Amino acid sequence: MQYLLIKWRIIFLVLFGMLSGCGSGDSMESFGGPTMGSTYSIKYVRHAGLPAPDEVRVQVEQILADVDRQMSTYRSDSDIERFNALPANRCQAMPASILELVRVGEQLSVQSEGSYDLTVEPLLNLWGFGPQAREEKVPTAEALAEVRKRVGHQHLRIDGDRLCKDAAVEVDFNSIAAGYAVDTIAARLEAMGIRDFLAEATGELKASGKKADGSPWRIALEEPRDDRQLAERVIDVDGYGLSTSGDYRNYFEQGGQRFSHTFDARTGAPVSHALASVTVIHPSALMADGLSTLLLILGPERGWDYAEKHDIGAFFVIRADTGFVTRSSHAFERLCGKKTE
Repeated sequence: MQYLLIKWRIIFLVLFGMLSGCGSGDSMESFGGPTMGSTYSIKYVRHAGLPAPDEVRVQVEQILADVDRQMSTYRSDSDIERFNALPANRCQAMPASILELVRVGEQLSVQSEGSYDLTVEPLLNLWGFGPQAREEKVPTAEALAEVRKRVGHQHLRIDGDRLCKDAAVEVDFNSIAAGYAVDTIAARLEAMGIRDFLAEATGELKASGKKADGSPWRIALEEPRDDRQLAERVIDVDGYGLSTSGDYRNYFEQGGQRFSHTFDARTGAPVSHALASVTVIHPSALMADGLSTLLLILGPERGWDYAEKHDIGAFFVIRADTGFVTRSSHAFERLCGKKTE
């Protein structure tokens, strides 16, 4: 099976030791596996009467399989790829989950003045980053102009339970699908009576409650380096989703210039600013996922202004001549407190 390849992430380091419980029979349970071209992991405190890991795993993997079947751009039989294959002026019945993500994508596109857009898949393919990509290279101006005719959320329309398009657009959920999956998993865990957990898929995560020893879930945000892992910031998380987007692992170079996989839909080209990564903390993992991409597209100045205007908890890592510098929005500092060494 091919899995949906989610945008490259900075790896989250979950900090926890050997936990023995609190003397009440509580224990830390964990499991994980492959998903969406990456991995997922679930950790939860099993109080008396709560399901065993094998029971929870079945529920979690069914959610991940549903997301893959509905939203993967790497399998031709997924709901969204069948829609993408339709010509202009056609509609297709869709599950509620896909219609929800289309609405979220439209909201983020409008708020970013078109920089963020779910219909960038033709651009990804043209530049060599998408599922139908042939070669990583800078396209000609003529090829770019032609592809841009098929990009823009304004070409999508929801009609009841159908998704319609008036141009041959192709939808790509890679910037929000994992966050949606994490939110759905978190809701399922809570429905099973599990209140203390950390759910993670492809680097998107949501934490709730405490660990078995009563300590908080602590997450280390990694400095954007390829040679080794360095914790840039350590935060406690309870009741929030967390997402980090970075442009430093998926790129190519041509003519001495670096081209990343992060696109501004308004220009049809990869971003060229100094923002290396941005982490967003939000009650919804779905919104954290989408907003981290949006802010990465906007860059260190426009992204900062957007985060402050909309009271978004965001942590920026910016390239500088001497390495990296960091900047936190006021909402991030309010939610995460002072820097923990």
